[in-house]
Amino acid sequence: WLAPILCYSAEEAWLNRFPSDDGSVHFQQFPDIPKEWRDDALAAKWNKVRELRRVVTGALEIERREKRIGASLQAEPAVYVEDGDYITALNGIDLPEISITSAARVIEGPAPQVGFRLDDVSGITVVSGLAEGTKCERCWQVLDTVGTVSSYTDLCPRCADTVRDLPPTARAE
Repeated sequence: WLAPILCYSAEEAWLNRFPSDDGSVHFQQFPDIPKEWRDDALAAKWNKVRELRRVVTGALEIERREKRIGASLQAEPAVYVEDGDYITALNGIDLPEISITSAARVIEGPAPQVGFRLDDVSGITVVSGLAEGTKCERCWQVLDTVGTVSSYTDLCPRCADTVRDLPPTARAE
């Protein structure tokens, strides 16, 4: 189950358990998944999220190619959504996390004429923009909250909390 995600670790564990010069965990058959695990509504939701993400990614690639951004975390795309199914699918989803951007705005309604679209994903338009703020030295997100925690002036509050909670031996202060 872990082989597709943790390729090297799974292979190392497999070969430790079943030593072989020509064997591999990647040659094994996956077990059948119980039918009751299938959730068609959840699959449909994530298909919509992936479609929307493809449009965002396409817009970001143009921004990279044109040298307006160097990394997706420098972006704050405005995502215009004309199809309510996409709005429903995004409920509970952290779009910047999924899009690997520092921020993202979802705007329900018709899009401006300028913007990036994909022919096979109707009702989604992305207008690229730059994220505002300062780059966090830990997570690399560009946020206006970087430096608001006095003892961690180069971190965002989330990273400052994480670093503060690390054992002293793990900190590079």
